[in-house]
Order: sequence, then C-alpha cells, then structure tokens
Amino acid sequence: MNSTEFRKQLIKIMPGYTWTIHRNSYIPTTYSYLEATGIQSSGFNRLSTLYVIRRETDNVVEYEVKSAGYGRASPWLSTSRDPSLARALRGLQDHYEQKATMYSGHARALKIGRKRKEGG
Repeated sequence: MNSTEFRKQLIKIMPGYTWTIHRNSYIPTTYSYLEATGIQSSGFNRLSTLYVIRRETDNVVEYEVKSAGYGRASPWLSTSRDPSLARALRGLQDHYEQKATMYSGHARALKIGRKRKEGG
C-alpha cells in the first residue's frame, strides 16, 4: 500500500478528521511502514488527535491507533492494535465507551451519596 491509498482508506473510514500522511525515508523491501495523524478542530482549538500506524511484514498487516484529547500537547489516552483498521478503531472506541460507563456509574454514586436520606 502506498501513501495515497493509505490516505483514501483513512478518509473513507474517518472522514471527520483532517489527515496528514508522514513520509518515511527508509523502507526495507520486506517491511512497509506508514503513519498518519488526523485532527478534529473547531476554529483554532484541537478537539481530538488520532495517530495511525500501518505496518506490513511478509504480507501480515497490523494497524496501531492511538488518540489524544483536547489540545496539541494532550497526552495519548489509549492504544488499540488489530489487523484491520476498522477493528482497531472500533476497539479504541469500545474502550472509551467502557471507561465512560464505568466513570459515569461512579459519578452517579457520588451524587446520590451527597444527598441526605429521607427521615435520617
């Protein structure tokens, strides 16, 4: 896969991001390595950063995706790997949804805990 095909694949699956493909000067014949950064922004504010690496060794493909939140210097939040780009992205999304469910449950428990019990 070349960088043009990689860009098309990224835009097709994640059209809400603006993609930059990073060039690699050294690529051995048995190893292919492509990387890209996608950003979502509102005005001058960076809302989300997505970093995708595509590795191919001996016809075995692996995608690694990671994302960061608000701001340019925001730390990477989590990483997901899979032979399919769609599944790697879905794995990352599922992870965040699981964490959101867990944290919202804890937030509800704290909110309920602050309320005075009736008759007590």
